[in-house]
Amino acid sequence: MLGYILRRLAWAVPTLIFVSFISFVIIQLPPGDFVSAYAAQLRNSGDYVTEAEEALMRAQYGLNDPLLVQYWRWISNIVFHGDFGRSLEWNAPVSDLIWERLGLTLVISTLSMIFTWLIAIPVGVYSATRQYSIFDYLFTVFGFLGKGIPDFLLALVLMWMAFVWLHMDVGGLVSPEFEGQPWTVAKVINLLEHLWIPLVVLATGGAAGLIRVMRANMLDELRKPYVETAYAQGFTERTVVWRYPVRVALNPFISTVGWALPALFSGDVITAVVLNLPTTGPLLLQALKMQDMYLAGSFILILSVFTVIGTVVSDILLALSDPRIRFA
Repeated sequence: MLGYILRRLAWAVPTLIFVSFISFVIIQLPPGDFVSAYAAQLRNSGDYVTEAEEALMRAQYGLNDPLLVQYWRWISNIVFHGDFGRSLEWNAPVSDLIWERLGLTLVISTLSMIFTWLIAIPVGVYSATRQYSIFDYLFTVFGFLGKGIPDFLLALVLMWMAFVWLHMDVGGLVSPEFEGQPWTVAKVINLLEHLWIPLVVLATGGAAGLIRVMRANMLDELRKPYVETAYAQGFTERTVVWRYPVRVALNPFISTVGWALPALFSGDVITAVVLNLPTTGPLLLQALKMQDMYLAGSFILILSVFTVIGTVVSDILLALSDPRIRFA
């Protein structure tokens, strides 16, 4: 196991270098650059930038340098100095922009993932052990609806219901009077009042899919000889189900850690835009639209690091949870 972990970590370094370079290149593939996008945005608002001013901005931001020079300047500052660069659009350090939104993103994503697992695991187990019961059919319908309804549409419906029926402020994570204010008990309570909408939206689709996965895995495991042997030894149904087949059926959940970690960082971009959440997702989308290469590239690099770490962690957890899994 130790040798496997070391080999995976050794491969992680060239993988991250390759991903960071490809990401940096892809961000600059669309025609134009940040200055072009910025000038177009000004023209749409009625302002104009002369060609001389555009050329001066390109020289100031180093956009006239060759691509490899720009990439090396960016990645070397990250590796040797921990400096992610400066956002061209926001004119602020990239690290400040990311970290100030990261806390709320992690809170929402972590709670939604926990909520998803708390729903999916017991419901999937119940559906498998009570196959073709009325509740199994109900959970099946819920699964199809949850996977079929887009998250942004569900967000709009819940926002309408909260506004019309509950008379709540919708959009954002706090009411307007608390925006920009220091954290107090009243602000935390207001946050909790707004938090249920994004949690329900993010957890519905994930729980609906994982319920079907858990049910299918449990049905497959319940028909295996070791389950019959456990029943023959006189164990109760609860003991047999939760001690043996559930443990094996959880493997897909554990394997999702590889993408769960980057998902915690990025959040659901479309849902965050619809709900006007101050998370990292909308910031990444805006950086890509404006070709803000340092901000967008830093996002993608951090997501890649989280993906690599999550994959290694999920492999280790799989080996610990299922003795049948061994790494050479």
